Amino acid sequence: MFLIAENINVMSKTIGPALKERNPKPIQELAKAEVETGVDYLDLNIGPARKAGDELMTWVVNTVQEVTDLPLSLDTTNPVAMEAGLKVHKGRALINSISLARMDEELPLAKKYDAYMIGLLWGREGMPRDANERGMIAAELMYKADEICIPNEDIWFDPIVTPAVNVDTNQVKPCLEFMDMLQDIAPGCKSTVGLSNISNGTPTHLRPYLNRTYLMMLMKYGLYSAIVDAFDSELIKIARGERSEIVKLVHRMM
Repeated sequence: MFLIAENINVMSKTIGPALKERNPKPIQELAKAEVETGVDYLDLNIGPARKAGDELMTWVVNTVQEVTDLPLSLDTTNPVAMEAGLKVHKGRALINSISLARMDEELPLAKKYDAYMIGLLWGREGMPRDANERGMIAAELMYKADEICIPNEDIWFDPIVTPAVNVDTNQVKPCLEFMDMLQDIAPGCKSTVGLSNISNGTPTHLRPYLNRTYLMMLMKYGLYSAIVDAFDSELIKIARGERSEIVKLVHRMM
């Protein structure tokens, strides 16, 4: 499984100020620590970055690339900032993410810079209600990508994991159901999730257990990659196949 480290995030109490002040030290130290955990990509989440987003993304990509050769996942809803990051990225980047609302602007960027892309299954009316709506959104994104010759194998669909504690809008089961149907509706396309979203709102000491359990559930349906807390060593072991006994137990209970 491909693992994308989530920890360089504008919402972080240390990374947020470092981004604002253009202070490379905390970012580079965290990037090096993430690399040591054995992840495959580093996500750089700068948020909407409405003001000088292009300059910020350029700076943070260059800052991280000074200390690692790992490929980067560029995480912003600002298309101008996204392209700025893609311009200076060495190797093959991952665009995180492209939704229906931004596909006309950002699909051409994936093609132009030969980047992988995360297709975010957020509909025009918001959160999809079930697996079928996710499938419809995935199909539309896939067809639009195909029109400009982006191969299915370069598309990683994110079905949108939401907190398990939100009973009224719980999407745990629909995400699993979408995973089960993915290869039927989008052959060759891959999958990813923002795993830590599942445990938002739960007590801090319980979050790792919920994250690990849901990861194992998703693995039953062939999850290709996940955006994770790089410093949850037990989760990393599960993703790398080092805890097969407990994974099999969870799968038997599903």
